[in-house]
Amino acid sequence: MKAVILDAASLGPDVDLGPLRDRVSELVVHQQSTSHQARERLADADVAIVNKVVLDAETLDALPRLQAICVLATGTNNIDMAAARRLGIAVKNVTGYGTASVAQHTLLLLLALANRLPRYQRDVAEGRWGESPFFCLMDHRTLQLEGKHLAVVGQGELGGRVARLAEAFGMRVTFTARPGNEAHDSRPALADLAGEVDAISLHCPLNEATHHLVGEALLARLRPDTLLVNCARGGIIDEAAALSALRGGRLGGLAVDVLPEEPPRDGHPLIDALGEPLNLIVTPHNAWITPEARQTIVAMTADNLGELQTARGDAADGR
Repeated sequence: MKAVILDAASLGPDVDLGPLRDRVSELVVHQQSTSHQARERLADADVAIVNKVVLDAETLDALPRLQAICVLATGTNNIDMAAARRLGIAVKNVTGYGTASVAQHTLLLLLALANRLPRYQRDVAEGRWGESPFFCLMDHRTLQLEGKHLAVVGQGELGGRVARLAEAFGMRVTFTARPGNEAHDSRPALADLAGEVDAISLHCPLNEATHHLVGEALLARLRPDTLLVNCARGGIIDEAAALSALRGGRLGGLAVDVLPEEPPRDGHPLIDALGEPLNLIVTPHNAWITPEARQTIVAMTADNLGELQTARGDAADGR
């Protein structure tokens, strides 16, 4: 079984691909590929291993030998799933590989916002500490997390881990109803909790129900000190509305690890606003990148390759 990796660079240079090589007769590694290059590079491949390269219907139709696609991520939005099903191409992804890494990053952002770290770092860099009439600065009101209320949107493995970490700081955690299914969910809707929570952490997929879930209407219901963290997907927050609320003192802090377009080659208003004195943090979609998490992706993909080999053998035996 020949496998071709189209974008190995997305895993970083320090990841051991040995577990993948052990599962196939031949592994061809490309650091980066365009969708146009993918067709040529996969021409004689049995398995495509891909992270973010788009494999559309036209590309898949041109690859009669391709039997499977292993996605080095949870999301499969870069694969034309309907075309894959039509062509009998199996698609396998990986889940849960970055739970510890993303949860750690989420708490990092929450703690930094609570302590107004962006504001105080700016003050120190601008020399204001040295100008203080006494030993410290206390111009920006911080938030002690103990006893505060956190709303978590998404009660999966990641949301559950974030909840446990927040509880270790003494926070009270409430999981919200699944967006779009509030009428049939016993958990409270985010909109109903908005006026009483001190922080919101998003860990849900981006879909029709969650697009701009945190928009002008919800932001208007939040208390002005509320902290908002998005380590899920760009677009779940209406970033323009959130930035306006932050600038207007109607939001206590905003931290995002994701944007609607990545990488943001044309910039983004939140990135531009980092030059302003705001309690704002933007990280470059790197909540998941601990070496442990990236190596786990390889291990889980190797398991997926093993399952494909087993299925192939069973088919050959007529089972």
